[in-house]
Amino acid sequence: MTVIETTELTKRYRRLTAVDHISFRVERGQVFGFLGPNGSGKTTTIGLLLGIINATAGSIRLFDQYGMNELHIARKRIGATLETPNFYPYLSGYENLRVVAKIKDVARPRINQALDAVGLSARKQDQFRKYSLGMKQRLAIAGAMLGDPELVILDEPANGLDPEGMREVRDIIFGLASAGRTIFVSSHLLNEVERTCTHVAIIKKGKIIHQASVAELTAQHTSAVLRAPDLAALERAVRMYPATSQVQVDGDAVIVEVTNNDLAELNRFLGTQGVHLSYLAPRVGSLEDAFIELTADTPADAGAAA
Repeated sequence: MTVIETTELTKRYRRLTAVDHISFRVERGQVFGFLGPNGSGKTTTIGLLLGIINATAGSIRLFDQYGMNELHIARKRIGATLETPNFYPYLSGYENLRVVAKIKDVARPRINQALDAVGLSARKQDQFRKYSLGMKQRLAIAGAMLGDPELVILDEPANGLDPEGMREVRDIIFGLASAGRTIFVSSHLLNEVERTCTHVAIIKKGKIIHQASVAELTAQHTSAVLRAPDLAALERAVRMYPATSQVQVDGDAVIVEVTNNDLAELNRFLGTQGVHLSYLAPRVGSLEDAFIELTADTPADAGAAA
């Protein structure tokens, strides 16, 4: 089932186009990363999905529902956080969630369940202002979970957190996904998206430039570290290999990226050139590699930016 579908979704503010004709789909059960630098249109897109911002053009379907009335009903199946948690600083974590529960018409027992799910039960009576940034983010996620949503939208949930805070948020996302919920995560943190998400859309300057599974994106960059007794001969032979896309000499090794994802064929080719490897180790492609390649400015982009 398609949980989110946008078609040519657009938001303009006078001369600024914050979201520019974007179309993407999120299927049930995916942990979907909405990846892009700050200012690329991620938070505006979330505002459009939640009905906080009105679109200039295009359409949104949620749970296969569309139209004003149907979307209003569908949004009741969504829990969401925005980048900056908005709670009363002098109320405790529990009291803040009581306010949220009343707004959402949720029974009080759900408050303790939500606090337990994000690991805040022991600190629920502490004032919100005394919480660390990571605890504030976890309380925001607890608030989003109060209505037992099918779709959870998280806007930059790990932004500004230390490594421990990132791990805590990551574990919460894994827990939500394992419970069968669909997760939509907006982020500019490449490593966190790669570690938590199954699928990703990359947005730049308000436009989606690529959408795929994380596995597909990282598989596009197969590389290896090679060593041989004659380093110069190894480098020459690697550059002659038809599927070579990049070559770099690093100390006593040659690092090569190939387009055919076939390192065994590369090894056979080197043998025909009289080069016999003493070492071959594959290097797994990363989301960062794919992101840098996909978002690299073309000469036209560079001219426009200037």
